[in-house]
Amino acid sequence: MRVAEHTFVITGGASGLGAATAKHLVTQGASVVLLDINEAAVTAQAQLLGQHALGLVCDICDAEQVQRALDTAVERFGALHGLINCAGIVGGQRILGRKGPHDLADFTRVLNINVVGSFNMLRLATQMMVNNEPNAEGERGVVINTASVAAYDGQLGQAAYAASKGAIVSLTLPAARELASYGIRVMTIAPGVFETPMMAGMTEEVRAGLCADVPFPPRLGRAEEYAALAQHIVENTMLNGEVIRIDGALRMGVK
Repeated sequence: MRVAEHTFVITGGASGLGAATAKHLVTQGASVVLLDINEAAVTAQAQLLGQHALGLVCDICDAEQVQRALDTAVERFGALHGLINCAGIVGGQRILGRKGPHDLADFTRVLNINVVGSFNMLRLATQMMVNNEPNAEGERGVVINTASVAAYDGQLGQAAYAASKGAIVSLTLPAARELASYGIRVMTIAPGVFETPMMAGMTEEVRAGLCADVPFPPRLGRAEEYAALAQHIVENTMLNGEVIRIDGALRMGVK
């Protein structure tokens, strides 16, 4: 599927990987609909991208809000061809910490946003993609979810985060198999340590330590590199039902 002249919904679109992907796709001729819970940030980001971008406030875990957002996207741009799920939270607690066992509400919140929210977007967005006329390859749409290398290399204190990203990894193949009959592909990107707002709050010492663990290139990943991979996935029809790590050969240690 070409990026140009197609419409993509991007969750977490107000900042980080989502914002970079939206900007990149617009430069390639796409229209984008940015979803985020931060109204001021998502509106500002969409305004920066111009007439081919729309920013909407949306809780991805709320079925009614998501449906309204998708309806608005189709009303504005005529159709929906792709979904890129970048929204998510980290969370960090040990299962048995100094203050007692892992807070159950925090564990549930991480899984709810990272897994349930992503699945909610997938199920409702693909329902709209099936209405598209198939292209010459029979393709109607594409979904890209975001996991993490923590799905494979979860560290101390990452039980909730690693579990949530592991669920996204495991969702990839069955979703791709199920949606294949509709001409809809499902892929997942698993980033390593990337330069995002979450990393911005870390000290230089911590950031330097993270960079030192990456074999090559020995630095944090750039959001634009994630965006470039997302474009390639969209445009390479044979990519389906797989998870691609983008991590500079990083394998995270215990802590």
